[in-house]
Amino acid sequence: MNTIPEKTTFNEMRSANGDVREIYSRYAAWLAQLPETTLERKSAEAELLFRRLGITFAVYGQADGGERLIPFDIVPRIFGAAEWKRLEQGIKQRVKALNAFLHDIYHDQEIIKAGVISAHQVLDNVLYRREMQGIDLPNQVYAHIAGIDLVRVAENDFYVLEDNLRTPSGVSYMLENRRTMMRLFPELFASHAVEPVEHYPQMLFDTLYESAPPNVSNPTIVVMTPGSYNSAYFEHAFLASQMGVELVEGQDLFVHQKKVYMHTTEGPQQVHVIYRRVDDDFLDPKVFRADSSLGVPGLVEAYCSGNVTLANGIGTRLSK
Repeated sequence: MNTIPEKTTFNEMRSANGDVREIYSRYAAWLAQLPETTLERKSAEAELLFRRLGITFAVYGQADGGERLIPFDIVPRIFGAAEWKRLEQGIKQRVKALNAFLHDIYHDQEIIKAGVISAHQVLDNVLYRREMQGIDLPNQVYAHIAGIDLVRVAENDFYVLEDNLRTPSGVSYMLENRRTMMRLFPELFASHAVEPVEHYPQMLFDTLYESAPPNVSNPTIVVMTPGSYNSAYFEHAFLASQMGVELVEGQDLFVHQKKVYMHTTEGPQQVHVIYRRVDDDFLDPKVFRADSSLGVPGLVEAYCSGNVTLANGIGTRLSK
């Protein structure tokens, strides 16, 4: 594994000799003609918008433990089409490899037999879920949604800081950042050909829809949240609303004959796809933590029986 070399600070806007990188030339010219107080004033406007919308998150384990506003950089990070295409290809390749790794670990374990990874690293890992051993998933997909954290260290070099495949979080903040940027600086979007991002909720819905168990023609999809006290609850509610699906907690669901149902005013309704934002340990008190009030008793059995899809699947954190 490559390690990040020391002193790899990369200036996004300027090259090593101080010249503005070509991709930033138009933006730099626009920035240079702004009054000195503009960015400070716009930053304050963005903070006010986020406070009004309640777009916050919490960092567990921090001494203050309080809610924080989402980070917002008033100066955008710009990628050219060729740069973005290269990144896109690399991330797709990585997610495909991660899914293949997880399938192998929970099946033939060829990577262990080949000596690439020791059995101790996997089988004695607290993140390894023995309950998933030998369980076949549709299309061998464990991670339907991935959050790949990147850092740029040079003109053409990126490193992966972390692979988030369990309950990746943060996309709603990106969408709100874009909306805020368009509201504060509409002239920038008029003068730059910027790729849209507002179709993400539809893409997410399509991914979940297509992940439904076989022979289900019109699947019922829900977003499962630990509740309003979770650090990413804003995102859970935001995505459910944008996709037009129900936001549920564990108490809203139950399992009967290895199938998952949702309580509704018209009676039980079967659920076929759960975009779960609840950690493995709390998903099913019959299998994991018995004291969990966030999960659904029998959910793992329903999942392993193929009657409901969990996005993302159980045991995906092992790839971290």
